[in-house]
Amino acid sequence: MDTVTLIIDGKEVKAKREATILEAALEAGIYIPTLCYYPDLIPFGACRLCIVDIEGMRGFPPACTTPATEGLVVHTNTPKLQELRRNIMELILSEHPYSCLTCPKNLNCELQRVARYIGLEKVTLPYTYKELPVNRENPFFDRDYNLCILCGRCARVCQEVRKVGAISFTYRGSETLIGTAFNQPLQEVSCEFCGACIDACPTGALMERANKWEGLPDREVVTTCPYCGVGCQLKLEVKDERIISSIPAPDGTVNHGQVCVKGRFGIAEFVQHPQRLTSPLIRRNGELKEASWDEALDLVARKLKGYKADEIGVIASAKCTNEENYVMQKFARAVLGTNNVDHCARLCHAPTVAGLVQSFGSGAMTNSINEVGNAACILAIGTNTTEDHPVIGLEVKRAVDKGAKLIVANPREIDLCRFASLWLRHNPGTDVALLMGMMRVIVDEGLLDAAFIEERCENLDAFKQALNDFDLDFVEPITGVPRDKIAQAARMFATNSPATILYAMGITQHSHGTDNVMATANLAMLTGNVGKPSTGVNPLRGQNNVQGACDMGALPNVYPGYQAVASPAIREKFEIAWGCSLPSSPGLTLVEMLEAAYRKEIKALYLIGENPALSDPDVGHVRETLAKLEFLVVQDIFLSETAKFAHVVLPAVSFAEKDGTFTNTERRVQRVRKAIEPIGDSHPDWWIICQIAKRLEAGGFDYSHPFDIMEEIRYLTPSYGGISYQRLESGGLQWPCPSDDHPGTPILHVNTFVRGKGRFIPLKYVPPGESPDEDYPLILTTGRSLYHFHTGTMTRKVAGLNIIEPEGTVEISPEDASQLAIAQGDKVRVSSRRGEIRVKAKITEASPPGVVFMTFHFVESPANILTNPKLDPISKIPELKVAAVRVEKL
Repeated sequence: MDTVTLIIDGKEVKAKREATILEAALEAGIYIPTLCYYPDLIPFGACRLCIVDIEGMRGFPPACTTPATEGLVVHTNTPKLQELRRNIMELILSEHPYSCLTCPKNLNCELQRVARYIGLEKVTLPYTYKELPVNRENPFFDRDYNLCILCGRCARVCQEVRKVGAISFTYRGSETLIGTAFNQPLQEVSCEFCGACIDACPTGALMERANKWEGLPDREVVTTCPYCGVGCQLKLEVKDERIISSIPAPDGTVNHGQVCVKGRFGIAEFVQHPQRLTSPLIRRNGELKEASWDEALDLVARKLKGYKADEIGVIASAKCTNEENYVMQKFARAVLGTNNVDHCARLCHAPTVAGLVQSFGSGAMTNSINEVGNAACILAIGTNTTEDHPVIGLEVKRAVDKGAKLIVANPREIDLCRFASLWLRHNPGTDVALLMGMMRVIVDEGLLDAAFIEERCENLDAFKQALNDFDLDFVEPITGVPRDKIAQAARMFATNSPATILYAMGITQHSHGTDNVMATANLAMLTGNVGKPSTGVNPLRGQNNVQGACDMGALPNVYPGYQAVASPAIREKFEIAWGCSLPSSPGLTLVEMLEAAYRKEIKALYLIGENPALSDPDVGHVRETLAKLEFLVVQDIFLSETAKFAHVVLPAVSFAEKDGTFTNTERRVQRVRKAIEPIGDSHPDWWIICQIAKRLEAGGFDYSHPFDIMEEIRYLTPSYGGISYQRLESGGLQWPCPSDDHPGTPILHVNTFVRGKGRFIPLKYVPPGESPDEDYPLILTTGRSLYHFHTGTMTRKVAGLNIIEPEGTVEISPEDASQLAIAQGDKVRVSSRRGEIRVKAKITEASPPGVVFMTFHFVESPANILTNPKLDPISKIPELKVAAVRVEKL
C-alpha cells in the first residue's frame, strides 16, 4: 500500500507511506506549531516546537522527523505539550527583541503565530540583546540577525534547494550566527539573490528592503512571470493600487515556491517605473511628441491603408499574451492581407520548430519540467540552464542529488559544470560533429535501442550511412574534445535510462541550427528516450511566451496551431471563421522583412514589444533599415532603442495590468491576471490592435475581454480546444488538450510520434559561417546573464539589478588576455567584419583560449553590432553564436 492510516487528534488521517507526522497533519489541515520546518527541506528537528504525544511511545518526539506509520494515535495539543512548548519558546525569546509593534514583520510573523497558539503571554527568563548591526550591503534585503532564532531555514534552503550554499551557520555555541564565509558580502560568495532565504525566514531577520515598512498587502494576485520561458507562478502583493512585492507562489505547478532574482526583485520597479510610456507619441518635425489616442490611431489606420499588402510587415511579440499574438496575426492576415508576420522566435527557436517537426512531427518540448529531476542521465548541450532558466536548473541539480549522470556540452565553463559527471568543451559551432560522433560510438558498440527503433522509427539505414563520416578520428579535431570523452559520453547517455536532452540557443542560433536540433532528435530516438517519463528532447524557450506566440500563428507560414497557410482546406476554414479572403502564400520571416525594408520593398512596419535595434545580428545594418522605413509603428511599454526610430509610438500595458495567458516552454498554458490598473493612459496590446482594425472597417475585432479571444482561439485551434479560462483557474494545462474533458498532455509521442514514425535524419558537418583568421583571430559567442533579460528594457529599470551587474563586459581567457597584454578591467575594442564596440575586459577561466563571450543586454556595449547575420537555410535563423572578432587593448 502507498498510504498509511493514523489518528491525529481524534481524526482519521491517510498519509503517504514516506510522510512524517507533521506532513500528514498539514495535509489533513491540522496545525502543529513549528519554526524550523519548511517544505522541500530535509527534516531538521531543531526548534522542538512540533513535539507530539504518541500513545504507547515514551517521550515527546518531534512530528517533523517522526514517520507516520500505520495505526499511530497522535495527540498534538495536550496541556503538557503546550507547557513544554512554552518553555521552549521562552528560551528562543530570551535572545529575541520583544518590540513586535515596531517590527516590519508584525502581523505576518510565524513566531507571533506560534506564541499565540501555545498561549505564551510573558517571558520570565532574562533577555540578552545581541547588539548586532543591521547588514545592508546588498541591494535587495536587510539582514537583522538580532531577530534571528537560528532555525536554519535560510541556510538550508540555500544549500538543499538552491544548491548554492552562500550562507551557513558560523561560529559556535552562544556565538552562533547565520552568515557568509569570513563575513564576506553576499555578492562575493556566489549568492544569486533568488530571495529563497527571505521567503523561508519565519521572523523579521531577513526583509526585502523595498517593502519593509509597507505592512500587509491589500490583496495578492497570482499571475505568471514575464521573464524566461519557465512560467513561474508569482504572487503580486498590491497595496494602495501599487505592486509592493513579487513573491513565488508556494503551490506553483512549475516553480514550487522558487523563482530567480528577476522574478523576485525585478517586477514592481519596472512595472511602475517613471519612464513608462503613458500616452501616444507622433513624430512631428523630427521629434516624438505626445498626442491623443484618437489622433494616433487615426494616423496609423490612414497610413497603413495606403500601402499594398506586400509592402507591410508585422512583428508580434513573445512578451505579449496568447490572446494578443492571436489578434495581431489575425489583423495582419484578415485586415492587412499579408502573411508577413513573425516574431523573435525567428532569432531563438525557429530551428526547434523546423527540426523537430521533421523528426517527430511536433516542434515543442516533449516532456515536462518536473520530470527532469527524475532522469537517470541528462545531456545539457547549448544551455546555460542555471543562468537562463534557473528554476529548471534546480531540477537538474535535484536529479544529480539523486544520482543522475549529468553531461554538460558547452564551450564555456558554466555553473552546471560544477555538478557534471562529464564536461565536453567543444568548439563553438561543432555540435553536429559532437552528437554524430557520440551516435557513431553507440551504433558501433551496439548500445542502440533496437526494439524501440524497429517499432517506432524509420530511415535508420540512411542515417547509419551518414554516421560513416563521423568516426572519432574526424570528430576529435573538429570538436576539440578528446575521443575518449566522446565515447564516455556516448556510453553514459545510452546506458542510463531514462535519459533526457536539454538544449537552448547554443544549439539553435547557428547557420546550421536546424541540423543541430535534428541531431538531438536522432540521439533520443537511437537510445529509445522518447515518449517516456524523464526522457525526450527538451528545448528551453527563452522568453515568457515565445512558445505561445508560435502556437498562435505569429509566424509567416502557419495559422494558430501550426495549421499551414498554404493548405487550401485550412485557409478556407479560417476564411469562413474570419469572414474574409486570405493570402495563399507564406510571408516573409522577420529577418527577410528587415532585408526587404532595407531594399525599400517593405515600406511600413508594425512592431509590438520587440527591440531589433539591439537584439538582432548586425544591428548597425538593422538601424539603417529602420531609418529607411516610410512608416514605423512601435507598440511598447518603454521608449526602446527601436521605438526611437518610430513615426508613431503606442503605449502598451505590462503583464501586471492585463488579463490573458502565457504558454511556457513545456507547452503549459497559464493565466496572466491583472493586478493593477494601467499606468497613465496606456492600454492592452489587444485593445490597441482592435481599435486600428475597427478604423480600417474590419469585422471580427469586437472583443470585450481576453476571455472572448481565447474562446475564438480554442474554436479554431485543435490543440487548444479544451483550454478555457474556467479550467485554467485550477492550474495550467499542457497542449494538446483537444476537449473540455481532456487532462492535457505532459508527454508527447507516448505510443506513436505525431508524424507516425520518428524519422532519423542523415546529417553532414557544416562549419560555422566564420572561422578565426589572421585579421579576426578569436571567436565571439553570446548569451544571457542571470541578472538581466533580453535587451534590458525591463531589467535595466531595476536599480538593484544594475548594482549587481552595471555594465557589459567581454569575457576572455587568461591565455588570450596575456598575449594581448590585457589586464582585468581594461577597456578594449572588439571588432568584427560588421563593426566595433568598446567594452571592459573580464579575464576568466570560464572562456577557453580562442573564444570570447558577451551578453547582449547593454546598449552601451551592444554585442550584436558584431554578430553574423548569416542564415540557416531552413529556419532562417541568424548565426548569433559564432562570429570572428579581434580584441585590442585601448
